[in-house]
Amino acid sequence: MRHIYLTIIFSFFLCQLVRAQVNEQQPISVSLQNADIQQFVNDLETKTGYHFYFEPKLFDSLKITLQVNQKPLATVLNLAFQNTNYYYAIVPGQRVLLSKGHEIKTELADGFFGHRAKTPQLNGTQSLDFITDEKEKKIPEATTENKTYEIGIKTNDIKSGNATIAGYVRDVKTGEPIIGATIYVADSKSAVATDQFGFYSLTMPKGKHILSIRSMVTRDTRRQVILYSDGKLNIELQEQILTLKEVKISAEKIANVRSLEMGVNRLDIKSIKEIPAIFGEADVLRAVLILPGVQTVGEATTGFNVRGGSADQNLILLNDAVVYNPAHFFGFFSAFNPDIIKDVQLYKSTIPEKFGGRLASVLDVNDREGNKKKFTGTAGLGLLTSRISFEGPIVKDKTSFLFGARTTYSNWLLQFLPETYKHSKASFYDINLDISHQINEKNNLYLYGYISSDSFKLNGDTSYSYSNKNLALKWKHTFNNKLYSVVTGAYQGYQYSINSAAVPINAYNLDFKINQSNFKADFNYYASAKHTIDFGVSSIYYNLQQGNLQPVGTASLEKPDVLPAEQALESAIYAGDKFDITDKLSLNLGLRYSLYNFLGPRTVNYYAPNLPRTSANLVDSVTYKKNQIINTYHGPEIRAAIRYSVSSDFSLKASYNTLRQYIHLLTNTTSISPTDVWQLSDPNIKPQYGDQLSFGIYKNLRSNTIETSVEVYYKHIKDYLDYKSGANLLLNHHIETDVINTQGKAYGIEFLIRKKSGKLNGLLSYTYSRTFLKQDDPTAGELINNGDYYPANYDKPHDFNFTGNYRFTHRVSFSLNTTYSTGRPITLPIAKFNYAGSDRVIYSDRNAYRIPDYFRTDFSINIDGNHNIKQLTHSDWTIGIYNVTGRQNAYSTYFSSQGGVINGYQLSIFASAIPFINYNIRF
Repeated sequence: MRHIYLTIIFSFFLCQLVRAQVNEQQPISVSLQNADIQQFVNDLETKTGYHFYFEPKLFDSLKITLQVNQKPLATVLNLAFQNTNYYYAIVPGQRVLLSKGHEIKTELADGFFGHRAKTPQLNGTQSLDFITDEKEKKIPEATTENKTYEIGIKTNDIKSGNATIAGYVRDVKTGEPIIGATIYVADSKSAVATDQFGFYSLTMPKGKHILSIRSMVTRDTRRQVILYSDGKLNIELQEQILTLKEVKISAEKIANVRSLEMGVNRLDIKSIKEIPAIFGEADVLRAVLILPGVQTVGEATTGFNVRGGSADQNLILLNDAVVYNPAHFFGFFSAFNPDIIKDVQLYKSTIPEKFGGRLASVLDVNDREGNKKKFTGTAGLGLLTSRISFEGPIVKDKTSFLFGARTTYSNWLLQFLPETYKHSKASFYDINLDISHQINEKNNLYLYGYISSDSFKLNGDTSYSYSNKNLALKWKHTFNNKLYSVVTGAYQGYQYSINSAAVPINAYNLDFKINQSNFKADFNYYASAKHTIDFGVSSIYYNLQQGNLQPVGTASLEKPDVLPAEQALESAIYAGDKFDITDKLSLNLGLRYSLYNFLGPRTVNYYAPNLPRTSANLVDSVTYKKNQIINTYHGPEIRAAIRYSVSSDFSLKASYNTLRQYIHLLTNTTSISPTDVWQLSDPNIKPQYGDQLSFGIYKNLRSNTIETSVEVYYKHIKDYLDYKSGANLLLNHHIETDVINTQGKAYGIEFLIRKKSGKLNGLLSYTYSRTFLKQDDPTAGELINNGDYYPANYDKPHDFNFTGNYRFTHRVSFSLNTTYSTGRPITLPIAKFNYAGSDRVIYSDRNAYRIPDYFRTDFSINIDGNHNIKQLTHSDWTIGIYNVTGRQNAYSTYFSSQGGVINGYQLSIFASAIPFINYNIRF
């Protein structure tokens, strides 16, 4: 009986199987136009008797257009789902199972039950694991050139029109974003560069394309894609290991020619480390000084001047937070740790609309993101400083950290100074801590923290100290492939202190503080491959404590003196439109409108109009309440640039900028000093205004391996602050009576030649520039130089720089740096006369003479360790000499009267050759 039952059951299943095979082979006709999945299934179920099983939400975006005449069911399904990621399986019982993303297997893998044979086909009681919607949303990571990546919602035919592909370009080993990587599509001539987060958005025709990717830190590569509709693709790139080490500043071989930007220079940290620096430590600001149009007033200062601008007219940003004093150790080192920095961008002509508040330039410094794959670190040991950094994942591929610290042990070197300074002391440290977190594919958070501290004493009882504190939080949100935003909140604190306690009756402490908070929201909209729109808003709140003098100890006879705090709010709204009119002609138009409110509490002095501002002409003093608007300045700022491509390696550019500056540096020195005072614009001190017109010619030679450019510019400056002779800037309750408004003009021409590849590579630049000021303010009283133009303190007509690197082998290279510049202007005593029994001095017109010209040559030998990938640590050495010729370059020239005789003196910072050695290790 048992055999009879088994025979009946087997016969039943055999009949069902035969019937299913017959129905499956039964020809059917289908005619559908843009049908959804339910219409398609209903049509097939009616014609075949099969029943379809699927998850509707996985098929809600599928549209089927099909014309089939008398074909089997399997053929119909193949045609409907071709070129898509949808799959089907026909199983016994006249059932069809549909899935998305993964093919349904109706048989178990070979050997699943050990040595047993294959498992029979899937029966009706077994369940299927459909791919979840969350898994489907995962963005593919493109890591290889040989694979084709399908982007967007797949259809059985590729429709005409354009679509947008977007994503991030990252380092495959560390997960860090790659800034400035260029993605280029040859067949559509579309190209785009990644932003500071490694994000790109590229619009191109639907269909199959090859994306060419180039960057300054990875090898050139490509990715094959099929673009069905808007979609995302993250690209991971391999680090480039060069046989011939290169000095690279631009991201692409033709970026200098093809981009709309003028007067913009980008430096990656590898290039910066190739340049010989004092004491062997790579220095961001020293690298910036080799660029055309950038000068410094002297050695041992990190203040720099750009195209005739003063040091305070440079906006220096670290991760979008302002750094007011970017110097360590008397200016010998910059405040930026080279092991933390990702890249540096200097804008001196075409300044983006999102930046404002300074007249001359923007130095935008960005930290790296920490390694999201594994823990790594670096350490460096030099003659004066040591540094260490760590980075790694907190949550792998999601959250990472980056920590860096530097300190100095320089007091041993100060013992070798002349007896006058032999008992001096100096120290500094700085700490960076950055955290990046990917919430999801549309939201990222970035936290940046920075703190630094300096203290020194120059053989006396007075000690000086200053510090920077920066904190920035960024939220990047991607709305879609074409639109994203970056919202930033930041705090910046800068303070200095002067302390003297050796003599109890004169013991005092003097403090100065800047507390600044800012918020901004920047939006980028990629309308198309030829059209990009930027817009946003920003606001800065200033709180300045300009001086607080307090006695120290009960025996001190110093009288307390406190300057009232100043407050102001600076806001702006901007929009910019960058578009390609033709393949040869591109245009960038932008408008920024800034609004400045000077706020109470404050007592403001008002003087008689059109008369010198003196106590005798004081007519009124008005006290304003807290947060009351005392004074308002506002106005538009124009940004415009145009580029015409004569050929693929030759272009002409022109630009025009207007800018406004509401904060001023009060200093009677030519370089940035830790005791300088910052002053906000108020009813008596007007904001500075500047406009600049530039024209440039850009030409690449020898297959784009040599870049050449010539830029000319003319700049007009209005209401720049200068000072009356004998002005007192410290603890001055009526500072407006000692400052004067001047008008200025600056013009120049800049030449640049840069070779980026080969055994010998480097950069050569020459700048001829002039900067003049004119004091014609009727409220200033006595005119300077009778109201005629006079050279600014930082006017240096000729400036020449060369930096080169020659690689002998893969591990050994030689670097050379040479710089020459005209000496800066000074005012000298030219005669003396006797009056009332004592000698008096007659001085020349302001800045009528110059200190001696500056010349210096440095070299270094760079020795890398072996490049064994599996080695636990990698190390390198840098050995060299700073100021090889031992030239006694003048930092300043001054005069002193001794015994009735006036003597002149020249101060040199480095009067001899300085050898250095630096050891670095990576692990």
